[in-house]
Amino acid sequence: MISCEEKIKSEYVKQVLKQIEEKNSNEVEFIQAVKEVLMSLEPVIIKNEKKYKEAALLERLTEPERIISFRVPWVDDKGQVRVNRGYRVQFNASIGPYKGGLRFHPTVNQSIMKFLGFEQIFKNALTTRPIGGGKGGSDFDPKGKSDMEIMRFCQSFMTELQKYIGQDVDIPAGDIGVGAREIGFLFGQFRKIRNAYEAGVLTGKGLEYGGSLARKEATGYGLLYFMREMLNANNISLNGKTVIISGSGNVAIYACEKAQKLGANVVAMSDSNGSIYDKNGINVDVIKEIKEVKRGRIKDYLNYIPDAQYSENDSDIPSVYKIKADIVLPCATQNDINLKTAELLVKNGVIAVGEGANMPCTNEAVEYFLKNNVLLAPGKAANAGGVATSALEMSQNSMREYWSFEDVDKKLENIMISIFKQCKNADEEYNLGTNYVAGANIAAFEKVSEAMISQGII
Repeated sequence: MISCEEKIKSEYVKQVLKQIEEKNSNEVEFIQAVKEVLMSLEPVIIKNEKKYKEAALLERLTEPERIISFRVPWVDDKGQVRVNRGYRVQFNASIGPYKGGLRFHPTVNQSIMKFLGFEQIFKNALTTRPIGGGKGGSDFDPKGKSDMEIMRFCQSFMTELQKYIGQDVDIPAGDIGVGAREIGFLFGQFRKIRNAYEAGVLTGKGLEYGGSLARKEATGYGLLYFMREMLNANNISLNGKTVIISGSGNVAIYACEKAQKLGANVVAMSDSNGSIYDKNGINVDVIKEIKEVKRGRIKDYLNYIPDAQYSENDSDIPSVYKIKADIVLPCATQNDINLKTAELLVKNGVIAVGEGANMPCTNEAVEYFLKNNVLLAPGKAANAGGVATSALEMSQNSMREYWSFEDVDKKLENIMISIFKQCKNADEEYNLGTNYVAGANIAAFEKVSEAMISQGII
């Protein structure tokens, strides 16, 4: 529940937060995301309160332009008809077509889709690419499904979704549960129905049909480029630091790979069941074999590296966070780090946290980290490398070109350096006290708000 805390000085912000709570009372994740953003925007809101209030800017910013919800019927391998629910939240297109991933996971609901779409507005603005914010997905669970079942589901999902997307309208990509396999099935169905080869309508495609080199690695690599810049700006070197990573999906794998290349020692990773600890450093090639090829569990790491240790999750603090480290990279899912976990991490001497997932820290955890002088790289900035490289994929599709891995990676690195500079400049301009969370929100908001005002009341 949103409460208008005494520290909120802007009456306009208080009013909008109250309205959000009343209109979306059952959407906990969405309320959390909105509260975090609007409270951090107070310095710029107070400075321009009359202008923003007259334009109802915050009310429009926090209300999606369009929410699409639809039935997804499909047939499993036993001939049984199954039904799932699909979503696409087209949140804000003021600076470009809607852009954001598709998530296939049983926890997907409207609140999560709205929170992700809202975050995507700011993330995409920070990339400096002309892309707006959106998100979509389904409560379908691909785990344990055959390739044919996943194909039939994706075809049914796209049969409806294709009515609302296009390379100049809305460009989905992958997210949790949606990798190259799913994107391929989705793109094939779109192409068949539309009878046109619109390569730019989906990103994260296979290299054979319009995908980009370095897209798979981009979110994890980008996280480490941002972390390196943040640490350097505070006279800290990433080289030699001990790192733990929550998760073992795409973002976590390539965050691990890039961290090691930059001289850090990644000693732990996890999945929903537990975590592995390897004091000699995680063997990322083994993780790739387990997760990308065999689609196994993190515990299988011990079959390859017997000297490693495995710990089950047996409390309200995931086991990976009980391992001491200098740097923590939460790359799993939202609200993975709560206040209790944050307190343990600070007690264990963490100096920096980099959000590889979307909103992996609760608002209370964020506040605790900042109060205890832990450098925090916010997800909407630090994990923007994936969508930034999706935009680079769109550019290649438009020009009908393929760029080398090195070219794309260098462009990604420069984008992440630019994103950090935006966060740092806003932090310094508003004297936020090394608060890159607020810095990211303000830098993105200033761009989006000007675009919205310039385009009138729509």
